[in-house]
Amino acid sequence: MDDLWYSEYHTPNVRFSVKVFRQIHYEESKYQKISVFESPEFGRFLTLDGIMMLTERDEFIYHEMITHPAMAINPNMKNVLVIGAGDGGVVRELGKYSQIEHIDVVEIDERVVAVCKEFLPQTACGFEDARVQLHFQDGLKFVRHTDKAYDLIIVDSTDPFGPGEVLFTKEFYGNCCRALTEQGILINQHESPFYEEDAKAMKSAHKRISHVFPMGYVYQAHIPTYPSGHWLFGFASKTLHPMSDLKTEEWNALGIKTKYYNTELHAGAFGLPTYVKEMLKDE
Repeated sequence: MDDLWYSEYHTPNVRFSVKVFRQIHYEESKYQKISVFESPEFGRFLTLDGIMMLTERDEFIYHEMITHPAMAINPNMKNVLVIGAGDGGVVRELGKYSQIEHIDVVEIDERVVAVCKEFLPQTACGFEDARVQLHFQDGLKFVRHTDKAYDLIIVDSTDPFGPGEVLFTKEFYGNCCRALTEQGILINQHESPFYEEDAKAMKSAHKRISHVFPMGYVYQAHIPTYPSGHWLFGFASKTLHPMSDLKTEEWNALGIKTKYYNTELHAGAFGLPTYVKEMLKDE
């Protein structure tokens, strides 16, 4: 058998490689190149424009950490907006909460959803939830024109270039703030602090969010297949604090099944390394 490897440059000097059995899907949609590979170590994985988005082996870390911290701060959320998330993993996690009444998912590329439904049912099963309504359009435009008030907005975007670029602008964050209820929370994937280019995007996002929201914090997770393994998420709110408003007992009483997130880890996730704190302070 041929020795096949998928490689991705994390920087011009660092390459991340995974052995693969085969590429099981490739297409060029209107927006991007979509591929699915099969690997011995990470199972199936999805790439968009050659950048790894998720693997079957470690996707649970990302999807749990972008979803459950906000739900543990306000377990009574009813209306949720998810921007991006064409793989379905975020809605799978949100689906564990019976109190949520409606989930709008705004994904610009219909083909990502179709490909994930066909090849990645582990995450795409989230779309089967009757509370989920899919909107195939631009996230910036959707949030600009919505008059619905959301308790939670999760921005599960790609990196800040290509189709995901508009989801890192001050205008976008301002529109999210307007679309949230008084106790509403915005969570976004916040890039990595480790490599220079990723750190630049992370600092810029934090600066813009902090200009818009009274509360702007950053928390972290360890995701093996993402650049450097050290990944950040942004937490923003008008009134709720990520630590003092944590409803530990209430969330634990829900009995939500997770593999990574728990309320002890919640506290640790907001305790950032000194170099990251200094970067954020500079902004």
